Amino acid sequence: MRINKVILKVLIAGFFIPTFCLGQNPVVQTYYTADPAPMVHDGTVYLYTSHDEDSTVNNFFTMYDWRCYSSTDMVNWTDHGAVASLKNFAWSKRENGAWAPQCIERNGKFYLYVPIHGEGISVLVADLPTGPFTDPIGKRLIDSDHIWQDIDPTVFVDDDGQAYLYWGNPGLWYVKLNEDMVSYDRSLGQNGVVSVEMTTEAFSSQQGRDGKTRASYTEGPWFYKRNNQYYMVYAAKGIPEYIAYSTAPTPEGPWTYRGLIMERAPHLAFTNHAGIIDFAGNSYFFYHDQSLSEGQGFKRSVSVEQFTYNPDGSIPLIVPTKEGIKESISFLNPFRKVEAETMAWSEGLKTAKDNLTGNIYVTKIDDGDYIKVRSADFNKNPKKFAAGVASVSAGGQIEIRIDGFDGELLGVLEVKSTGGDINWVEKACKVKKVKGVHDIYFVFKGGKGELFNFDWWQFK
Repeated sequence: MRINKVILKVLIAGFFIPTFCLGQNPVVQTYYTADPAPMVHDGTVYLYTSHDEDSTVNNFFTMYDWRCYSSTDMVNWTDHGAVASLKNFAWSKRENGAWAPQCIERNGKFYLYVPIHGEGISVLVADLPTGPFTDPIGKRLIDSDHIWQDIDPTVFVDDDGQAYLYWGNPGLWYVKLNEDMVSYDRSLGQNGVVSVEMTTEAFSSQQGRDGKTRASYTEGPWFYKRNNQYYMVYAAKGIPEYIAYSTAPTPEGPWTYRGLIMERAPHLAFTNHAGIIDFAGNSYFFYHDQSLSEGQGFKRSVSVEQFTYNPDGSIPLIVPTKEGIKESISFLNPFRKVEAETMAWSEGLKTAKDNLTGNIYVTKIDDGDYIKVRSADFNKNPKKFAAGVASVSAGGQIEIRIDGFDGELLGVLEVKSTGGDINWVEKACKVKKVKGVHDIYFVFKGGKGELFNFDWWQFK
């Protein structure tokens, strides 16, 4: 997870390419995240992800929980930690297999649909988008008769109130959810489950390794509606996976293949999984790659690109970039209390949760690590900088800089031992005057080993 410290020292010395700190993809650096499922609610984007562990078991996907991040500006993301895990399902004995999720709101409740690899698809419910989530039915929602078939749920509520749940590998199935969102109409198809016909017209075709021709659809469907047209975005062409899409005049088809959205690129993983939203007048395409793990396909990371639909509603070919989102859609207010786990980029850090309070904070801070926060609007001159910190060690310093890792130094906050790693104390320091919109860099300095934990910050 950590970029080599030698490389960082070279960067500081000025011999590394200057675009290093400009990278915004992947959007999460503290953990490996995959299978992005963005949801827009009340002026905020909530990004639900699966989570590839830092250490794999048996050289395969090692996934125990589902995480959530949020943003109001599309460049700074707040970590809400693991909002659900396999432990939510008392009836399941699976210790691995927390695969691609999706969450949706209905009637003031939030429904998180999750596949448990080998045990079908289940549902959790919460009063808030960040949980806590609970199991409302105590069993699977969709039973599995094949270890690969019942994965990758995608959910959508149509304008008439009818909800649909699609899923599947290597085919595509759906049910019509009842209004309670935790059961479905059993009168359709086979006991309520409808199998979508995998025709060439609907999903294109490809020649498999066995020489047989089959539909290009592979897995990872993402179902939504835009301008009275229904879209099915999915991973295609087997391994390595591309992203393609089909459209239909109704939520049940018939589907027509429309083309590729993202082709194979060197830093993409051998899998891919898309999520598309419209937010604040813009359209965004989420996917995952393997750039953070430097080519390890079982350790993936979520990235995002902004795009514009063609006039006929078709989706253009999107090229994955390191730059990601170029401009924030709003400015961050540095004079309000900001959670330390809100960041655009970080190096060498992790986040953790206080199990007693649920509080998320930044940890594993070593000398030379840093956090970047984009587009902070200093509409008045600050006089002080305050932060919530905790440490059992000798502590260290937070260098407060703008517009670069080695940018103008506004001040230095001294952090000493507080007597406990979650014994939070507010510390403050004077800072230089600054006006305008700037990126903020918190650069951590100190001796060997972990320095302190970081909970929140605020200019005053």
